[in-house]
Amino acid sequence: MSTALRDRDQATVGIVSLGLLTVVTLLAFFANDLPLIGGGTTYSARFTESAGLAAGDEVEVAGVKVGEVTDVRLDGDRVLVHFRVEDVRVGDRSRVSIQIKTLLGAKNLALRPDGRDEQDPDETIPAARTEVPFDIPDALDQLTRTTEQVDSDQLGRSFEVLAESLRGSPQHLGGAVDGLSALSRTIASRDQELAELLHNAADVSEVAADRDEQVARLIRDGNLLLSELQNRREAISSLLRGTQAVSGQLRGLIADNQERLNPAMRELEQVTSMLQRNQDDIAATIAALEPYVTGFNNTVGNGRWFDGYLCGLLPPTVSAGPLQINPDGCDLSRPQPGPGGGP
Repeated sequence: MSTALRDRDQATVGIVSLGLLTVVTLLAFFANDLPLIGGGTTYSARFTESAGLAAGDEVEVAGVKVGEVTDVRLDGDRVLVHFRVEDVRVGDRSRVSIQIKTLLGAKNLALRPDGRDEQDPDETIPAARTEVPFDIPDALDQLTRTTEQVDSDQLGRSFEVLAESLRGSPQHLGGAVDGLSALSRTIASRDQELAELLHNAADVSEVAADRDEQVARLIRDGNLLLSELQNRREAISSLLRGTQAVSGQLRGLIADNQERLNPAMRELEQVTSMLQRNQDDIAATIAALEPYVTGFNNTVGNGRWFDGYLCGLLPPTVSAGPLQINPDGCDLSRPQPGPGGGP
């Protein structure tokens, strides 16, 4: 008779569950390294130098990605590179080379399958069948150091001696030698500038190599933008077609109503001309309306009613007991405007 899970020892159940969860997690992370279900076959190759290759770089056959580099380590005075490939037959004469993927120094591993028999994964591909790339920054640096070691004055004197020795030669050879002599003098006079140029070129190469990740990210973002534009191409095309159709409708509308629009525009021009001619009169009218507008605003400004009084309805001498009505009379003088134009 089986025992229910809740009746078992909970500590044992927890330990077993934790162990199973750990095993499943490890299988998920290292599934590619398992011999039966792992993806592809792992090989190793020995190089004279790493040339900037790193784990995670792509492995390509004829420009197509077939795997990736899994490990790069030092093996004596050589570099041992481990890489994994899928769906590729690697022969016993296959060659492997480190190549420059971008101008900024990104590398990849190029595999050229060859050979009648299969390459044994346990045997390392020797350095005789591997190649390393030509590194531009290192080459420029070496060229700079070599140029700095050249004695430009001695080189110029050597060319002058050669030109002097061949001065009695035929005319065409003499012209070539004279040109060579002029070239030597030019090189000697521009020695410092050439050295600075090569040094600056090496600095530019180093800066470009240092900014490799940023430039690569910029290119990837540009690719994303182009991809999104490609995906939205139909929507953009529909928008452009709709805009073109609206433009055509507007042109047709204007053409159909041209006879009615012209008189309306002429009348509008006449009205604006009349307003411009009477601009001073309009300004004077507005200024004359100012006292009326001010008094009207004071009358209706307290609410939805007219607030005012009638002065002089009864004579000033009329009084009712202690209450006197307007004993001082009415002041009918207009308030004088203040300095700011107000009352």
